[in-house]
Amino acid sequence: MTARLLLQLAALLGGLGVAIGAFGAHALHDTLVKAGRLDTFETAVRYQFYHVLALVAVGVLWTARPELRTLGTTGWLWLGGIIVFSGSLYTLCFTGITKLGAVAPIGGLLLMAGWLSLILAVREL
Repeated sequence: MTARLLLQLAALLGGLGVAIGAFGAHALHDTLVKAGRLDTFETAVRYQFYHVLALVAVGVLWTARPELRTLGTTGWLWLGGIIVFSGSLYTLCFTGITKLGAVAPIGGLLLMAGWLSLILAVREL
């Protein structure tokens, strides 16, 4: 991964987050409320955005400090975490397949590992 790719992925995931969030808030609001999944949906969107902002910050840091190559690991972990955590929650909300809720913790572990990776990457600052 490169700083440029990291920032491009953050932009893509940010745009998708807006689109998915708006779709859920407007087109699917009543369906999500009826299914009791509005909170789950909002959690998925919120965590996606938290980590999109973190990806942007890491991309900017990496641009300023290209020698911190291990920031790429942070980016990959957060990308995987967003896909697995938020993706499993979105899929749960849209399909009702409750077993997908068991996948979300794996995404959460990836997100946490990304934060640990960031700690390790910036030790040299």
